[in-house]
Amino acid sequence: VRVKEESKVIEGEVVEIEIEKHSGSNIGGTRGTSGRPPVGASKDTQRKKEAGVLGKLILKTTEMETLYDLGSKMIEALQKENITAGDVICIDKGTGKITKRGRSFGKARDFDAMDPNTVFVQCPEGELQKRKELVHTVTLHDIDVINSRTQGFLALFSGDTGEIKSEIREHIDMKIKEWQEDEKAELVPGVLFIDEVHMLDIECFSYLNRALESEQSPIVIMATNRG
Repeated sequence: VRVKEESKVIEGEVVEIEIEKHSGSNIGGTRGTSGRPPVGASKDTQRKKEAGVLGKLILKTTEMETLYDLGSKMIEALQKENITAGDVICIDKGTGKITKRGRSFGKARDFDAMDPNTVFVQCPEGELQKRKELVHTVTLHDIDVINSRTQGFLALFSGDTGEIKSEIREHIDMKIKEWQEDEKAELVPGVLFIDEVHMLDIECFSYLNRALESEQSPIVIMATNRG
């Protein structure tokens, strides 16, 4: 099942990242990654400190440039991804996840030597805030397991899937059908390959025939070496 989800993202090229350091009553700043001078102590800095603002991030596209205040979690995420000035990033507004798209072509000549794995991309166009469609691919079995166990998603890793009740399967099937009608999901049939099919008895064929009548049935391929 391909589940479609629309989310709001902020996508742009990093112009500057500036992280403020506070030590006791002295409030100062550190140089940003673009080399600008530190921000001195002021009432505005004190207000930001009380509000939990520890830095700032300037992003730009080909048409606009915006300043964002940063909290501790966003700073940790930026440092984890090793984001510096000149990187093109995408921030999911819902989850706060930061994805590094690559290095801007405008910064390609800043250094004589660069990592051979560095990917160069164009500076994004248009608005910084955009709506993007994300596609998640999961199997019907995974959805059944998540909804049938108290530990939910963790049941997939523990392997303790157990017996899945028919009521849960019917509920999931109805939900998937609703998503299909609303164009929120797309059902991609799987492939079931059965070798040595001549060893199956009449009851197995009866079960397969009944299962194939379902709209969510996979494509069945049978093989045998008997004439």
